[in-house]
Amino acid sequence: MVFLNPSRRNRSLVPRLLRALALAALLASCIGGAAADSPLQAPEQRVKAAFLFKFGSYVEWPAGTFATANSPLTIGVIDADELAGELTSIVAGRDVGGRPVVVRRLHEGDPVAGLNILFVGKASNGKLANLLAPVKGRATLSVTEADGALALGSTINFVVVDGKIRFDVALQPAAAANLRISSRLLAVARKVTGLQ
Repeated sequence: MVFLNPSRRNRSLVPRLLRALALAALLASCIGGAAADSPLQAPEQRVKAAFLFKFGSYVEWPAGTFATANSPLTIGVIDADELAGELTSIVAGRDVGGRPVVVRRLHEGDPVAGLNILFVGKASNGKLANLLAPVKGRATLSVTEADGALALGSTINFVVVDGKIRFDVALQPAAAANLRISSRLLAVARKVTGLQ
């Protein structure tokens, strides 16, 4: 029978433990204090909600989008109740650029006026084009989680790659809406389309 040298085993565990702790810290910074459980076990919808909140810091809306200097940044969520709940927890007491953040749960046909970000959940895949149509050309960042969503007019689309939440960005809908997306956000996107 072969026994491992405990000191050798501990030395091989240390780098793995440090990597796990670094990953936990990264997820915790993205998710914030929204979860009581381990950030490594954060559900997909919580991670997407954290990204949605963070996206607001990396988009410049055109002049006149907000009525006053402290008008809220409003995020509408359609067909993603779990994500809306996570997002509501994440934004509580926080702001984006000095603006409070408001989450509105929407249903198909609800007005989209006043939204700065619209998230359409995967339950809406069959009607995605219809749900994105009202914000087309408006100063609203559209975010989705469906195959082919960028071709239908979405600006940011979540994808899962190797078990990790990533996102793709289409610059054409952003330009049509007069939204400027920070190069820092584009640098961490999995794919960016519409580059000149």
